[in-house]
Parts: sequence; C-alpha cells; structure tokens
Amino acid sequence: MMPLQSDKQPSIFLLFPFTILIFTLFLVSAVAQSGGKPHPWMNPSLSPDERASMVVKEMTLDEKVSLLHGTGMVGLSPMSPLAVHSNGGAGYVPAIPRLDIPAIQMSDAAYGVRSSGENGRYSTALPADVAGAASWDLDAGYEYGALIGRELRAQGYNMSLGGGINLTREPRNGRTFEYLGEDPVLAGKMVGSVMKGLQAQHVLGDIKHYALNDQESGRNAVNINIDKRAARESDLLAFEIGLQESDAAAVMCSYNRLNGDYACENKYLLTDLLKKDWKFKGFVLSDWGGTHSAEKASAAGLDHEQPGWIFYGDDFKKGVESGKIPVAELDDHVHRILRAMFATGVIDDPLQKSVVDVVGGLEVAQKIAEQSTVLLKNDHVQLPLDTSKIHSIAVIGPHADVGMISGGGSAQVDPPGGNAIMPPGKGQTRWLEKIWFPTSPLKSIRAKAPAANVQFDSGADPSAAAALAKAADVAIVFAYQWESEGMDLESLSLPEHQDELIAKVAAANPHTIVVIESGGPVTMPWVDQVSAVLEAWYAGSRGAEAVANVIFGDVNPSAKLPLTFPKSEADLPHPTVVQPPSESIPNYRLPDVWKQIAAGLTAFQVTYNEGVKVGYKWYDAEKKPVLFPFGYGLSYTTYSYSNLKVTTGKTPRVTFTVTNTGSRAGAEVAEVYASLPAAAAEPPKRLVGWSKVKLNAGESKAVTVDVDAKYLSIFNVEQNGWQLIPGDYAFMVGGSSQSLPLKESVNLK
Repeated sequence: MMPLQSDKQPSIFLLFPFTILIFTLFLVSAVAQSGGKPHPWMNPSLSPDERASMVVKEMTLDEKVSLLHGTGMVGLSPMSPLAVHSNGGAGYVPAIPRLDIPAIQMSDAAYGVRSSGENGRYSTALPADVAGAASWDLDAGYEYGALIGRELRAQGYNMSLGGGINLTREPRNGRTFEYLGEDPVLAGKMVGSVMKGLQAQHVLGDIKHYALNDQESGRNAVNINIDKRAARESDLLAFEIGLQESDAAAVMCSYNRLNGDYACENKYLLTDLLKKDWKFKGFVLSDWGGTHSAEKASAAGLDHEQPGWIFYGDDFKKGVESGKIPVAELDDHVHRILRAMFATGVIDDPLQKSVVDVVGGLEVAQKIAEQSTVLLKNDHVQLPLDTSKIHSIAVIGPHADVGMISGGGSAQVDPPGGNAIMPPGKGQTRWLEKIWFPTSPLKSIRAKAPAANVQFDSGADPSAAAALAKAADVAIVFAYQWESEGMDLESLSLPEHQDELIAKVAAANPHTIVVIESGGPVTMPWVDQVSAVLEAWYAGSRGAEAVANVIFGDVNPSAKLPLTFPKSEADLPHPTVVQPPSESIPNYRLPDVWKQIAAGLTAFQVTYNEGVKVGYKWYDAEKKPVLFPFGYGLSYTTYSYSNLKVTTGKTPRVTFTVTNTGSRAGAEVAEVYASLPAAAAEPPKRLVGWSKVKLNAGESKAVTVDVDAKYLSIFNVEQNGWQLIPGDYAFMVGGSSQSLPLKESVNLK
C-alpha cells in the first residue's frame, strides 16, 4: 500500500500558506487596477461563460472592437502603433488593463515556436506533425502539444497557431508535413490530444485550416467544389472529432472558397455547422489576410480578423453604429474570445517569460522521433545493424554530414546557430529557403559504431558515391524531399537526381539502406534494389540521434504510415495539381498587396469528385495497388492476431488478442476497420479505431476497442445528421489497412 504522503512532496499543509499568498497577491493586483475593488469576473469559481458575460457588459464599443482584430503585419495589412507591444509573433491583440484583460500574443507553432531567432530565443523543433501522426500514440500527441505550450509561455506567447488537420487529399500539398494524414478518425483524435496537451499549459489552441484547404496552389482564390455528404464524412469529420476531443479555444478559417463562398464568410461552415451543429464555444479567427468583408463575414460567424483591421476595425464599428451589424452579433464575437481566454487559464495565469528547458525539449523531440520513424522495408533482416559484424559504413546524401532538413513556411522553426549547412551565424531563416537542423546523421552513426570506419560522400557525384558504397560493408543513403507553405510539389519524386544516386549506390552495394526525410509520400523507382527503407519525415532537433537508435536497434520501430505511398502520380485521384491562372495569384511585389487579396482574386475551380474516397479509401475503391499502404509499418519483432469477438450494443465493442511472436519487446499498432452494408454506398472499408499495444517477447494481451457509432455511420444530407444503415457490418483487425487477418460480421440495426 502506498503511503498517504511521499517524503519527496511537501505537505499540503505547507503548500496551503503559499497558495494563500499567491492568491492574495493576485487579488491585490486585481484590486489595485480596479480602483480598490476586485472585478467580479476575476472569481475563478465562476464558469468561463459567466465570467465572459460579466466583462462584455462592462465594455465600451471601442474596447469590444479592439478584441476583434490584430495590429498588423508588414505586407499583409497596415501597421498600428500598438504593434510595438507585440512579442514579435504572428499576431497581437492589445490588452484592456481597465478590465484586467491581458493581451493575446500569438505565435505560429506547428512543430515548435517560430521566429525564436529574431527574438534571441531557443525553440525545440519536434518532428513534423505528420510524423507525430505516424506514432499513432495519443499520449505522445499530448506530450507534443504540452512541449509547444511550455515553450510558447516561456517565450511570452499565450496562443498557438498550430493544429493543422487538413486531410491529405492532395499529397503534393506543400503543407502535408503540417497535417496529420489522410484519415479523419486518426487525424481528429491525434489533433485532439495535441490540443489538450497545449491548452493544459494555459495557452489558447486553434485547429486549422477550416476547411478543405488541401492545396497551396492558388489558395487565396481557389473555389473547392464538393458535395455535403463527402465533406462531412472526410475533411469536416476530422475537425468535428478534433473539437469534440479537445474543446480547442479557436478555429482558423482558411483562404479558399468552399462551394462558392470564402471559408471566412461561409455561413454553413462557421455558424450552421461549427457553432450550431457542433456546439463550438470558442472563436473563429481568419487566416492571415483571409478576411474579405465586415458585414457578411460577421453574419457568417467570423469572430476575429488577423493580422490587421482592414474590415474588423473602423468598418466594423461603423457597421455596428449604423445598425448593419447587430450589437448582439458583436457581443457574441467578444464573448467567445473572452470565454476562450477564461476557459484556458490565460487570464488567471498571466504570462511570465522564463527559460526554456532545452535539455527536456530535446529529450521529448527525440522520443517522439523514435516513435515516428517508419520501417518500410527490411529484406533479409538488414536492420538493425550489428556493430560486431559491421566494419565499414558509407554515409551518403546531401548534407548528411551536418544536418537534417525541416519543413518551411509559417511552421518553420529557427535552428540554434542558424541553418546547419551555412557557416555558424550566417544561416538566417528566410521564407521559401531550405533549412537544415544541426542534427548530424554522420556524427550519430559514428557514435553508434565507434569501431567501424564511417566515411561520408555528399552524393553530388553519384559515381564517386557508388565507389565509396562498394568498398563498405553497408551504405546508408539519406535522401530528402522538401516542402513548404506557399507552394506545392511538382511531383512525388525525390529532387536533385537523388533517385539516380540511390540506384547507383544500390547497384554497387546490395546492403543499401535508404532514410527518407520528407513531409509526405515519395515515389521509389529503386525500392526493389535496396535492402531497407526508413521514413524519418522531418525529424526535428534530435532526428539524427533517433534514426541512429532505430538503425542500430536501440529502438524497435513501431510507427505506422498515416498516409498512403502511391506507386506514381498517375494513381492519384487528380494526376496533376490544378494550377491557378495569373489573375488568381497575388502580386507580392506590390507594397500594398493586401488590398489586392482583401478585394478578392478571380476564382478558379477545383472539384473533389472523388468525394469521400480520400487516401486508402480511394485506392481500395479503385483497386489500385500502392507502394506502401495506410497503416503500414514493420518492426524488429513479429505479431499475430487471434480471438476476435464483436459485441453489439449502443457502442460496438471489438475485442481480440495480440501476441508478440518474436524475440524482442515492441509496440504494435493494432488497427480496426469496418465495412458498411452495400446500401451505404461507401468505400470498401474505413478506420474505426486502434490501440497501440506494448508487448514483451512472447507476451499476449487482450485488446478492447470501443467503436463510436458515428464512425460506422453515413451523413444523411436530407436529415442533416448521421445515420447508421441497418445491415451487416464486417469488422477487420490487423497491422495495416492491407493486412487484416481477423474478420467478423455482425448485424446492426
């Protein structure tokens, strides 16, 4: 029996006076600022809604409007003199000291806090978001968000602009690395865990880009056409699950139009669906420059404009004064923002800059990278490498001697010391430039194999690289494909003749291992020639150490693909990315390009006629073979499945046994899929749940997965609700979407 009190923890009676002291100081501060009497909304025992309502009643019109917009960003809006009080992040909303309402300091923070270098600070770069999804680990997702939240606060921010969840409809999308894969259940539950971890640190979280912002090409002008049922069962379901799991403070509406209306003035998206159907209590903010009106956007449900006040400043105030914007509408916007601040603790726990825990951040980043590295191929048990048998290693690939690449755009985290491929202090982070983190594969491999002769070649001359590989026991090629916001990939092929490099190295040495650094799928014309393939994604601040631990067996890989790797672009629903005409592209050379964007660019059309068939659902339905399927990933051990049983009821329950049939401990992502009755007219199967099971060698565990009835339903447009079609449902269980050894059918009514 555990003692009632540990000797490593102070007595609650010792903590009590300290707690009283802190609370007293807080009250003294509040009293001092309010003329000797504390504001009633500073009582934390009241609900966030009650507290927000009290504040709204005391606010002037100018104070209300001040909460509805930012203070500007060079190139995207005019600049307010108040912007000088910004912490240097992407957005800033000034405080209202009279009412004890603090400023909102926003920072981009997809996989770490952005622009730290400009502020003379440090940020941990976690593995890319898609890598986090590859862990299929909700606890890891929570840890991911918590680290970002801690570092945001340490740097003086209280709102994150991460939370990307757009499904991988278009794998060439330059922001695929910021998102969480192609399945709405996986993406929704993972982003929910990230948001919970983030907001537990008293930071406002947001989920974006709402919605169907699935390509970067022409994002400011494109009109996405998709039917309501398909949207609800795919991209929108991911948002619905994410919000249900997390109670995120905010949703960021996207740049694109959806079925005719801009997302940020789309009443169906913002009010009918988000605020009414889903009961969302937080606030909607625009993507940066994504607002196009005051009256229409306000009526549609947009609560907050960023980065400036083109529409939600003077124009909004005049709209209220003239009666064109109802006061109740204004008050609802303000209430939502204040409620979110109270609910997340942003008001009760004011910001105080502190020192980032660098060592702790690196440990978290490495741990998540190890759980996210996917073993895609391992012929003849090439991996893990045995240092007692390996005497020479050739490490090959661009910049693999100094670093690993990262994803670009507003997600970009500044590397300590600057871009690793540049001289120290010279590698400034610039928009649309490739940035490499100082995590060296060469050094990490040498550290793991100190007795081996480890030599490096950049691969610039494939013949020289092949010669080095031929003389080595094993060759490890580090290849990359770079992605960034503001662009889409021309193809899924590796750039800079890397396919040719790998083919030549593999021809010279049959023991060739390829490590891919990418934000999404790549094609592999050389895959049959190499002995092993690892997908490391953009692996973050300690990526090289994590990859080396997997290569040499200190870590048993357990990650699974959160998206499909197709054989070629010809197999995609859209073999080519629809490109915008010139009149749909902003002219960023203009000093006031924001005027052009705000006025609206000429629309061009993209139609998602594949509907609900996103990712593996497309390949299944179209019977197209793939390179590596959704949910796939190998291990250094093996697993078997048995004893499937499905019990019906209000919540279907799937139970089965997973056994580690190999010789070492590991973790298996056991996936549960279901096929619906033919009358549902759905793709062959859909993911409905999973469990990540840790098993010692020879160990068996019974696993239970409760399946949400919504995951088995279709969206009935006529009834505007989810419908379970009566009939036979087949439940399938296994280690990937194409390896499902267990199957049982039940009748659901």
